[in-house]
Amino acid sequence: MKTKDDFYTHIIDGYSTKGDAITLGAAMLNEEAVENALVKIPLKTLNRHGLIAGATGTGKTKTLQILAENLSDKGIPVLLMDLKGDLSGLAQASPGHPKIDERHSKIGIPFTAKSFPVEILSLSEQAGVKMRATVSEFGPVLLSRILDLSKTQEGIVAVIFKYCDDHSLPLLDLKDFKKVLQYATGNGKAEFAKEYGRISTSSTGTILRKVIELEQQGADLFFGEKSFEVDDLTRIDDQGRGIINIVRLTDIQDRPKLFSTFMLSLLAEIYATFPEQGDSDQPELVFFIDEAHLIFKEASDALLDQIESIVKLIRSKGIGLYFVTQNPTDIPDAVLAQLGLKVQHALRAFTAKDRKAIKLAAENYPLSDFYDTKAVLTSLGIGEALITALDEKGRPTPLAATLLRAPMSRMDILTSEELNEVLENSTLSKKYNKTIDRESAYELLNRKIAIAEKEAEEIQKREVTKKRRTTSGSGRKSTRMNPVVKVLTSATFIRGVMGVLNKMMR
Repeated sequence: MKTKDDFYTHIIDGYSTKGDAITLGAAMLNEEAVENALVKIPLKTLNRHGLIAGATGTGKTKTLQILAENLSDKGIPVLLMDLKGDLSGLAQASPGHPKIDERHSKIGIPFTAKSFPVEILSLSEQAGVKMRATVSEFGPVLLSRILDLSKTQEGIVAVIFKYCDDHSLPLLDLKDFKKVLQYATGNGKAEFAKEYGRISTSSTGTILRKVIELEQQGADLFFGEKSFEVDDLTRIDDQGRGIINIVRLTDIQDRPKLFSTFMLSLLAEIYATFPEQGDSDQPELVFFIDEAHLIFKEASDALLDQIESIVKLIRSKGIGLYFVTQNPTDIPDAVLAQLGLKVQHALRAFTAKDRKAIKLAAENYPLSDFYDTKAVLTSLGIGEALITALDEKGRPTPLAATLLRAPMSRMDILTSEELNEVLENSTLSKKYNKTIDRESAYELLNRKIAIAEKEAEEIQKREVTKKRRTTSGSGRKSTRMNPVVKVLTSATFIRGVMGVLNKMMR
């Protein structure tokens, strides 16, 4: 029969590390924490991605907060998607509480209250450092997949980008893209047909409607300049702590298209610009995506393929992706298979569908001699979770029902005064919060159309003038009578002829 000592040895052996690691809490046996049976995640494996799942109110956000704090303490920058608006408290130290001290005494580690360096970012009109990207930076492939276009329509988008490249027309925002799209089947129809082949008006109409749909979700605020440079996400403060970048998304919860557009463009830009790292001692940046089901819920097959490719490839750039959602089944199997760290908070079984989901979730975890995984999943309390990760050799660690440590920062939002202070101290606001609307495809094409129309008007005027001159000159019949005709038809000549005729008749 397995004893508490066996369990302690099992956890210590399974979670021992040679390199630096993050401590999440202490393993529990029979719903009691085993002191100093610490569950530690090696920094070396944090770029293997992860999942934080669990029912509403079970502590997912606090787990995310714990990971972000400890990563920052280790000098690793973090990017958080804050859809519920409850992560800004990272900028203030925890006020502490007797229950926190009690929890940490059970775990076997001291509690220290701390604040962390925070940068507030925004996609919308909310206060914060504005994150923007140009249409050109998206490229035809990613833009087509976000718009969920057919193969024919994708080809037209590729032609639009090619035309803009060939004619030095910057595609900065959506009005630029729409203008070129309209020009292709309007004033520039002949030009496009000559250079790239005929473009269908019905296809451009469909693309235009999908662009307008994206605009209605607020994408016109996201597309434009100045483009956000992803290197600014990897900053370290004066104390060697990684900056925690919080993207405020509370006002776009009902606009999943904009959310997924932003996330994919950011990941694509990071993948394109960050150098290959291979197996390094710690990640370059860790990316937490809260309410991750919003990305996958309405995604097309093409978009899902794009996400899966990025998840598979971006690890080599030193980037860790962590999905936060209510149920593991919210994440596609192809993405779920790539995740190294799994933190599973309690699931609730109210319906037959819930029980089926719990059974599926239990099958995602290693077998254990100490737990009935399905039973544990429904009995976990707030701030408790089933955890499995990868050790430094890439092997799954033992399954551990864990009493999680408490966040070192405030478990609440900032007041408006505290938030304003963070925004005023931002080093990125001056760089990105000035709107730039330089001359781009929209203005250049309007000028080209105006010049063409003026030239056509001048040509028409010259044609009219030329026609008038021709009509008043050699083109009009002369009114002068031929001299011979004039003599033959004169009265004198006629009287003479008549006189001769009269004489002959007599």
